[in-house]
Amino acid sequence: MNTKIDDKTLRERVRLFGNLLGDVLRDQEEPIILETVEALRKGFISLRQGTEGPSRGELMTLIEGLEPDTLSHVLRAFSTYFLLANIAEEEWSHLSRLEQTDGNERLWYGSFDQTLRGLRDEGVRLDQLQDLLNQLNYQPVFTSHPTEAKRRTLLEAQGRLRDLARALDNPLLAGHQREVIMRAIRNQIQILWKTDEVRTHKPRVIDEVRAGLFYFRETLLDMVPKVYRNLEMAIDTVYGDEGGSQNVEIPAFLQFGSWIGGDRDGNPNVTHDVTQAAVRLQAREVTAEYCQRVGDLVDLLTHSDSLITPSKAFAESLAADDALVDATFHDRPWLYQDEPYRRKLMLMRHRLDQRLARLDELLLGHPDPGLGVGYKDELAFIDDLEVIRQSLIGHGDRNLADAEIKDLLIQVKTFGFSLTRLDIRQESGRHTEAVAELFDTAPNLPDYRSLDEAGRMKALGDLLAHGGTPILYVDDLSEDTREVLDVMATMKAVRDEIGPRTFGAYVISMTHQASHVLEVLFLAGFAGLCGRRTDGDWHCDIIVAPLFETIDDLERIEQVLGSLLDQPAYRTLLDVSGNCQEVMLGYSDSCKDGGILASSWGLYKAQKRIASMTAKHGVECRIFHGRGGTIGRGGGPTHDAILAQPPGTVNGSIKFTEQGEVLSAKYADPYTALYELTVGISGLIKASRCLTVTCTPDPAAYVETMESLARRGEDAYRTLTDHTPGFMDYFYEGTPVSEIGLLNIGSRPSHRKKTDRSKYSVRAIPWVFAWAQARQTLPAWYGIGSALNSWCGDEPSKRALLAEMYREWPYFKALLGNCQMALGKSEFSIAQAYAGLCADAAVTELFFSRIREEHDVTIDKIKAVSGVGDLLGENPRLKLSLAWRDPYLDPINHIQVALLRRYRSIPADHDKEATRWLTPLLRSINALATGMRNTG
Repeated sequence: MNTKIDDKTLRERVRLFGNLLGDVLRDQEEPIILETVEALRKGFISLRQGTEGPSRGELMTLIEGLEPDTLSHVLRAFSTYFLLANIAEEEWSHLSRLEQTDGNERLWYGSFDQTLRGLRDEGVRLDQLQDLLNQLNYQPVFTSHPTEAKRRTLLEAQGRLRDLARALDNPLLAGHQREVIMRAIRNQIQILWKTDEVRTHKPRVIDEVRAGLFYFRETLLDMVPKVYRNLEMAIDTVYGDEGGSQNVEIPAFLQFGSWIGGDRDGNPNVTHDVTQAAVRLQAREVTAEYCQRVGDLVDLLTHSDSLITPSKAFAESLAADDALVDATFHDRPWLYQDEPYRRKLMLMRHRLDQRLARLDELLLGHPDPGLGVGYKDELAFIDDLEVIRQSLIGHGDRNLADAEIKDLLIQVKTFGFSLTRLDIRQESGRHTEAVAELFDTAPNLPDYRSLDEAGRMKALGDLLAHGGTPILYVDDLSEDTREVLDVMATMKAVRDEIGPRTFGAYVISMTHQASHVLEVLFLAGFAGLCGRRTDGDWHCDIIVAPLFETIDDLERIEQVLGSLLDQPAYRTLLDVSGNCQEVMLGYSDSCKDGGILASSWGLYKAQKRIASMTAKHGVECRIFHGRGGTIGRGGGPTHDAILAQPPGTVNGSIKFTEQGEVLSAKYADPYTALYELTVGISGLIKASRCLTVTCTPDPAAYVETMESLARRGEDAYRTLTDHTPGFMDYFYEGTPVSEIGLLNIGSRPSHRKKTDRSKYSVRAIPWVFAWAQARQTLPAWYGIGSALNSWCGDEPSKRALLAEMYREWPYFKALLGNCQMALGKSEFSIAQAYAGLCADAAVTELFFSRIREEHDVTIDKIKAVSGVGDLLGENPRLKLSLAWRDPYLDPINHIQVALLRRYRSIPADHDKEATRWLTPLLRSINALATGMRNTG
């Protein structure tokens, strides 16, 4: 291995993996496979470089002459190459960061070191840093939207290959040791080659739950304590003269949420039974981890009471557990009598085993055996761990107290007994229909459907204030209403079973009115989740978060929140639940609705309105960002995305979704997971500077400019997508959106209505996924070029203002930076081939020429504003990554175009023939997703 980690290191590793893959193909497949792969690889490289070689037509003739089975293997070869190259690139990034650390350099952008140095330079003292840390809450929320094209089997295979590749990086390896590792890598590649990357069956929701647990088991449970340790080290480095981490108490500010098993909006497969199973599976995963960790501590803390004296608090705690001795030690009650910490830990392990045994019985569908002596909540477990830790400190073993047992404490404070906080999501109309049906059964209640918004708010507010449930014993309800009530009952029962941290927010998608929030609280009252007790006291064990998704919804936020926060019963319930209003913003649908500029700016303004409205009412707020993986769905680097939030709106707390392919890209590898958590948290610390230093509001000129740009961008986008006849035909015929719906990558349907081909019906994920596959990435940039061009014109002063905004305004820089990333993944020589799939040549010419023109204008204007000569000139690593990927993506795209044409030409009654061609077509979708590292 080179001692200097540079681009050459990456190229060498990619070449090594590619050669080993070639060896496997040569040994395991017919010669035609490797010959075709090489012919296409070299042919498309020569086309890109303009060197002598076959023409595009000759390469397409080669592709079109291949049988489906051969095409499948060719596609698998390219997909496997990208999977291996992704591993090499992740390891290269990790080694580059490690080299900085070893070289005692200032660490990378987004590191804790760089972040704290910046705060120190601004005059932030250690006591002020403590105040800031006390207000931090960083909460990624894992979702299982249908965008993860890789099977869990492949993720596990990647992990094995990654470990072997890291072993190969050891510079002390002898020649024979290196050969052993090389053979092991080749063997793993051979296994990978013979593992099908395409799912044969659509995953069930419970399969998605188990897939989500993979990331906690493989990386996050181990990496979370390392996050805190790295932060402590950075505090010691930067604030050593003020006592460093010894003078700071770092709270457990990191939490994880999940939607997997709770998101029922548009997914009929997510029932209350599935939600119950999801929570129990999560609880089992984390409880098993604690059992293992406590068992490890039993082997570690072998102190003898003849050599140390435990603290009085510890002795009292151990004595209080006397009743557990017989059940724990059985016929050996004397075990560890002279080793107090081991004895205490064994008793603790028994209590954990009781929780685990109960979960196992419940997951098998057996009657609830009860908790027995098991821990009732994580607080009691934390108390036991803390009493051991303090006792260790008391007899001079602080270094041991700050080692493994402190890591376990961090885990328990982060994950509790539920692992994540499961959010529930449902569409507002389901609640409205349920409330209306319940009102219909009560003679003393009005016809809910006929009430206007004011009438609904009054009726629901009166019922909440009264605290009664006059229609509690209704049996003949519709299936949909019964399911809504069953979800509430499940939340109550499982919360009592697992603990108060089991659930996060109840998210209402398509929130249009304040009554939509009161409806959920009214329904929750039937399960005892909120209301007034018989003694008149209020209680509320459910957090309700309205979700604003469309451009119109974003404009209505003040009206809805104002009406909600002015409602007396709601304010009382909010106060007893913690006085924090959570509001979710949907990035995907607003972008699909009005385009990237209108969506981005609408979301930016919405956050300021939310912060202002809640502050006016004396309420804290937490904004929940529904970000996707791609730029067209709010994606982009997490660090910069957090910094780009409006000043004064973050205030220490942020919650955001991590969707689909983002999970494997960020969290499948331990060191990548550690890096991603670090840069996210450091972004939150920087964005929360306003808690300790004075922040400058956005200049009025910037705001006015964005208002104009957003209007112009939305006009351009809607003109194309809403007001030009034939656009949706171009989309459905010129992209693989319909075929994406056939890929078994998620339990959720790709459309709201199967037969509806409107922009409204297609979900935001396949919308973005399809444009990316066709190499147009349109949702992430369309309208920006027109807006910049029409606003700026030839006026030097306006060009100068835009350049200033790019330099000085994090929001604007992140917007155009993300746009550059999306444009870097577009390729219009390939997009033209997809456009050629459209039946109507006039439609093809109209839309392709218009989209290409906007594409070219957008690139020109962004380069002019940013002052860079090349797209992505400020992001050399991404530019390098895309540069070596493109020649290998080209053949996959051309194969996909040929397959789409062939598959769509097969008569409807030729099922067998359609199946033969569908298999390689689905493989092409997987291969492109792996190569582009993006799906939806």
